[in-house]
Amino acid sequence: MKPILVGSMAVAIAAVAAGFGYFLATGSGSVDAGRALYADNCASCHGVNLEGQPDWKVRLPSGRLPAPPHDETGHTWHHSDRQLFALVKFGPAALSPGYDSDMPAYEGVLTDAEIGAVLAYIRSTWPEPAQAYQADRSRADPS
Repeated sequence: MKPILVGSMAVAIAAVAAGFGYFLATGSGSVDAGRALYADNCASCHGVNLEGQPDWKVRLPSGRLPAPPHDETGHTWHHSDRQLFALVKFGPAALSPGYDSDMPAYEGVLTDAEIGAVLAYIRSTWPEPAQAYQADRSRADPS
C-alpha cells in the first residue's frame, strides 16, 4: 500500500525524486563519497558496517524502533529509490505520516547529490539479488 502524502510535501518529494535515478547511477566517485558521508551522518545509529542497532525489530521503552540495518539483513533494499530518497531527505513521516522515529530529516543537512551518494554506497554493499530486487521496485514505483 502506498502512503498518501498531502500538500506541498507530496509535490516536493515528486520533484526531488524525479531525478533520483541519476544519483544511484553515478560512478564509483559517488560511492566513495557516499561511504564517507555515511560514516559522518549515519553510522552512529545504523552501524559502521551497516548492521543497525541490536534488536532493531523490538520497540524501545520510548515506543520507537531502533535503527535498522542497511545491509542485506535489513529491509532497506525492499524500498524504491523514490522512497529511500524521501525517507532520508524528509524523514520517516514523509512516507508514513504520524510515524514517530528517532530518524532525522536530512533536508538542509545533506544536498540531494549527497543523499544520492549515501544511498549509492549503501546499495553497492548489497548482494546482486538484493540490488536486482530493489532496482525492480524502483522501476515499478511511479515518480
